[in-house]
Amino acid sequence: MGLTATKVKATKRGVVKSRGGRPTRDAAIERDQRLIEAATRLFLERGFDATSIDALAEAARVSKPTVYAQYGDKRGLFTAVLRREIARWLAPLAEAASEMRFDDLSAGSVEQRLIDLGRQLLSMNCGADSIAFSRILTAQAINFPEIAKLAVDEGWSKAVSTTAEFFDHLVAGGALDLEDTTIAAETFLNMVVGHTHRMATFGIPIDMATAEQRMEVSIRLFLAGAVGPPDRLRDATKARRRPAR
Repeated sequence: MGLTATKVKATKRGVVKSRGGRPTRDAAIERDQRLIEAATRLFLERGFDATSIDALAEAARVSKPTVYAQYGDKRGLFTAVLRREIARWLAPLAEAASEMRFDDLSAGSVEQRLIDLGRQLLSMNCGADSIAFSRILTAQAINFPEIAKLAVDEGWSKAVSTTAEFFDHLVAGGALDLEDTTIAAETFLNMVVGHTHRMATFGIPIDMATAEQRMEVSIRLFLAGAVGPPDRLRDATKARRRPAR
C-alpha cells in the first residue's frame, strides 16, 4: 500500500512503545495518569516523608528513571499531585462563577445560592483527603516553602479571586452592596470553611451537621452585616447608656 505500519511492543511493565523505544502518546498519557493516581494514594496513606520513589514506581508500574525523568524528584511529583487536588477543591467555586446568571436576584435566592456553595465547599475542603493534604503541607512548609507558596498562589488566592468575581456579579445586579469584593471573599471563605477545616486539621472530630449549621449562620451574618441597620445600632447604644434605676 506504500505505507509502513509503525511497530509497537509492550514492555514488561505494560507500557506500549513505538519502534523507536518511546511510549506512544496515548500510552504516555495513561502512564502519567497512573503515576499521579498511585502517588495520590500513597501520599494520603503514608504521608510525604514515608513515601519512597521505589514505592511510587512499584505502585504505578513504572521504572524509577521514568519517575525522575517526568518529575525530577519526589517533591516534583507531589507538586503535580497537589495541583490536581487544588483544581478539584476549586471546582465548586469555578462552577458557581461560571453560572453568574440568576433568574431572581432577591435576597432569598442569593442566600440559598451561597448556602449551596458553602455546603459544597465544606464537603470538598473538609473531607478526609483535603485534611490529609493540609497536614502534609503544614509539615513540609518549612523544608519546601515553594510547595507552600504554590498552595497559596494556586489554591487560596485563586479561591479568593474566583469568589470575588462571583460577588462582583451580585454587586452589579444590585443583590449585594460590598465596598471591596476581594476582602469580602476572604471573609466569606474564612467564615464558611475556615473554622471547620482548622479543627479537622488539628484532629478534632467534626460533626458535619453542626458544621453545616455554623456555615448557614455565618452566611446569614455575612449577608446581614455584623453591625446591622444604623437605626438598630442607635437604639442598642441608647439602651446600653440608659442609667439604672
